Amino acid sequence: MPRISHVLETCIYGRNLDAMERFYTSTLGLTKMSAEPPRHVFFRLNPQSVLLVFNPEETSGEQDVPSHGATGPGHVAFAIDDDDVDAWRDTLEARGVDIEREIRWPNGAHSLYFRDPAGNSVELVTRELWYNND
Repeated sequence: MPRISHVLETCIYGRNLDAMERFYTSTLGLTKMSAEPPRHVFFRLNPQSVLLVFNPEETSGEQDVPSHGATGPGHVAFAIDDDDVDAWRDTLEARGVDIEREIRWPNGAHSLYFRDPAGNSVELVTRELWYNND
Protein backbone atom coordinates (compact mmCIF):
# COMPACT_ATOMS: atom_id res chain seq x y z
CA MET A 1 0.00 0.00 0.00
CA PRO A 2 1.31 3.52 -0.74
CA ARG A 3 2.32 5.55 2.32
CA ILE A 4 0.65 8.77 3.53
CA SER A 5 3.38 11.20 4.58
CA HIS A 6 1.56 13.77 6.76
CA VAL A 7 -1.60 15.80 7.22
CA LEU A 8 -1.45 18.55 4.61
CA GLU A 9 -4.46 20.54 5.73
CA THR A 10 -6.81 20.60 8.66
CA CYS A 11 -10.21 22.22 8.42
CA ILE A 12 -12.44 23.85 11.01
CA TYR A 13 -15.56 25.93 10.59
CA GLY A 14 -16.68 29.36 11.72
CA ARG A 15 -19.22 31.85 10.44
CA ASN A 16 -17.44 35.07 11.48
CA LEU A 17 -14.29 34.91 9.37
CA ASP A 18 -13.07 38.34 10.53
CA ALA A 19 -13.08 37.16 14.16
CA MET A 20 -11.42 33.89 13.18
CA GLU A 21 -8.71 35.75 11.24
CA ARG A 22 -8.00 38.10 14.16
CA PHE A 23 -7.83 35.18 16.60
CA TYR A 24 -5.53 32.96 14.56
CA THR A 25 -3.19 35.76 13.49
CA SER A 26 -3.13 37.94 16.61
CA THR A 27 -3.59 35.35 19.35
CA LEU A 28 -1.78 32.34 17.88
CA GLY A 29 0.55 34.10 15.43
CA LEU A 30 -0.39 32.12 12.32
CA THR A 31 0.30 33.59 8.89
CA LYS A 32 -2.73 34.29 6.73
CA MET A 33 -2.30 32.77 3.27
CA SER A 34 -5.52 33.84 1.62
CA ALA A 35 -9.11 34.80 2.22
CA GLU A 36 -12.25 34.82 0.13
CA PRO A 37 -14.96 36.34 2.31
CA PRO A 38 -17.53 35.12 3.11
CA ARG A 39 -16.30 31.63 2.13
CA HIS A 40 -12.94 31.06 3.84
CA VAL A 41 -9.68 32.22 5.38
CA PHE A 42 -6.54 30.04 5.17
CA PHE A 43 -3.42 30.04 7.38
CA ARG A 44 0.04 28.55 6.89
CA LEU A 45 1.54 26.81 9.93
CA ASN A 46 4.76 25.66 8.24
CA PRO A 47 5.83 24.64 4.71
CA GLN A 48 3.87 21.38 4.99
CA SER A 49 0.77 22.29 7.01
CA VAL A 50 -2.20 24.56 6.44
CA LEU A 51 -5.21 25.42 8.61
CA LEU A 52 -8.38 26.06 6.61
CA VAL A 53 -11.29 27.94 8.19
CA PHE A 54 -14.49 27.67 6.19
CA ASN A 55 -17.85 29.32 6.69
CA PRO A 56 -20.17 26.27 6.65
CA GLU A 57 -23.05 28.37 5.31
CA GLU A 58 -21.00 28.97 2.16
CA THR A 59 -19.43 25.54 1.66
CA SER A 60 -22.26 23.15 2.56
CA GLY A 61 -23.86 23.47 -0.88
CA GLU A 62 -20.80 23.93 -3.10
CA GLN A 63 -20.68 22.66 -6.65
CA ASP A 64 -17.00 23.16 -7.67
CA VAL A 65 -15.62 21.02 -4.85
CA PRO A 66 -17.50 18.46 -2.78
CA SER A 67 -19.81 20.15 -0.30
CA HIS A 68 -18.69 20.21 3.31
CA GLY A 69 -19.53 21.90 6.55
CA ALA A 70 -20.03 21.08 10.19
CA THR A 71 -22.21 22.26 13.00
CA GLY A 72 -21.10 22.42 16.59
CA PRO A 73 -17.55 22.78 17.84
CA GLY A 74 -14.68 21.02 16.12
CA HIS A 75 -11.17 20.39 17.45
CA VAL A 76 -7.69 21.23 16.26
CA ALA A 77 -4.39 20.61 18.08
CA PHE A 78 -1.13 22.44 17.40
CA ALA A 79 2.23 21.03 18.49
CA ILE A 80 4.36 23.20 20.76
CA ASP A 81 7.73 22.72 22.42
CA ASP A 82 7.69 21.54 26.02
CA ASP A 83 9.78 24.56 27.00
CA ASP A 84 7.06 26.90 25.66
CA VAL A 85 4.07 25.72 27.75
CA ASP A 86 4.48 28.46 30.38
CA ALA A 87 5.04 31.14 27.73
CA TRP A 88 1.92 30.04 25.85
CA ARG A 89 -0.16 30.03 29.06
CA ASP A 90 1.04 33.57 29.81
CA THR A 91 0.40 34.72 26.21
CA LEU A 92 -3.14 33.33 26.15
CA GLU A 93 -3.99 34.86 29.52
CA ALA A 94 -2.52 38.23 28.47
CA ARG A 95 -4.72 38.19 25.37
CA GLY A 96 -7.86 37.43 27.37
CA VAL A 97 -8.18 33.80 26.27
CA ASP A 98 -9.65 31.57 28.98
CA ILE A 99 -7.83 28.26 29.32
CA GLU A 100 -10.64 25.74 29.56
CA ARG A 101 -8.49 22.87 30.72
CA GLU A 102 -4.83 22.05 31.27
CA ILE A 103 -3.75 18.42 31.26
CA ARG A 104 -0.48 16.71 32.09
CA TRP A 105 -0.78 13.34 30.31
CA PRO A 106 0.62 10.07 31.79
CA ASN A 107 3.44 10.02 29.21
CA GLY A 108 4.55 13.55 30.21
CA ALA A 109 2.83 15.47 27.40
CA HIS A 110 1.16 18.74 28.33
CA SER A 111 -2.02 20.23 26.81
CA LEU A 112 -3.66 23.64 27.03
CA TYR A 113 -7.28 23.72 25.80
CA PHE A 114 -9.24 26.87 24.92
CA ARG A 115 -11.92 28.05 22.46
CA ASP A 116 -11.69 30.12 19.30
CA PRO A 117 -14.38 32.69 18.40
CA ALA A 118 -16.51 29.98 16.71
CA GLY A 119 -16.39 27.75 19.81
CA ASN A 120 -13.95 25.23 18.32
CA SER A 121 -11.76 23.46 20.86
CA VAL A 122 -8.16 24.52 20.24
CA GLU A 123 -5.33 22.61 21.88
CA LEU A 124 -1.68 23.49 22.22
CA VAL A 125 0.08 20.23 23.03
CA THR A 126 3.67 19.15 23.46
CA ARG A 127 4.95 16.84 20.75
CA GLU A 128 5.37 13.73 22.88
CA LEU A 129 1.60 13.21 23.22
CA TRP A 130 1.51 10.57 20.50
CA TYR A 131 4.90 9.00 21.26
CA ASN A 132 5.81 6.41 23.88
CA ASN A 133 2.21 5.26 24.20
CA ASP A 134 2.82 1.50 23.98
